[in-house]
Amino acid sequence: MDLTDKEYVQRCRDGHPDDFRLLVHRYQGPLFSYLTGRLRDRSRAEDAAQESFVRAFQSLSKLRKPEFFYSWLLGIARRVALEQFRSLKRRQQDREIAETMMADSPDSDADYSLDEAIAVLPETYRQVILLRYYEELSCQEVAQRLEMPLGTVTKTLSRAYALLRQELQARAGADRTINQKEHP
Repeated sequence: MDLTDKEYVQRCRDGHPDDFRLLVHRYQGPLFSYLTGRLRDRSRAEDAAQESFVRAFQSLSKLRKPEFFYSWLLGIARRVALEQFRSLKRRQQDREIAETMMADSPDSDADYSLDEAIAVLPETYRQVILLRYYEELSCQEVAQRLEMPLGTVTKTLSRAYALLRQELQARAGADRTINQKEHP
């Protein structure tokens, strides 16, 4: 017997959370297609679909009109896709910043120079940089890991970038001074 979306939602709310899998089964194909079209990447669409269903399940009690479950789910999926897009864009920008910092260093071993610069950062800044770049966590994930507000993480990360730039520029200037003294 196939129930309506409204009936499945009501059953989930009434203590039958396993019925949510029936909603997942009903909408996983259309949701995946929707997200693949938006994200243009099957793997990211799969992740976004899974995240969308998890969020929908966790927020099921907030759904005012259960008969509109699918359109509500699409709204959640749209937000998840937008978050993924923003996260990807931030990661690209972060990589560009790191590449710029390494390119600014005249040291032939730019990776080593960057590692040294990170090592001298105060603990708070070093921790955020390491989680963001080396573990490739999103700012939201860093905030969760460090148990701090997202705004604090983004401000700390911004300040860490500035300190890294200063440190790398200082090292580059010191290297130039040493090279000029050695080779006048």
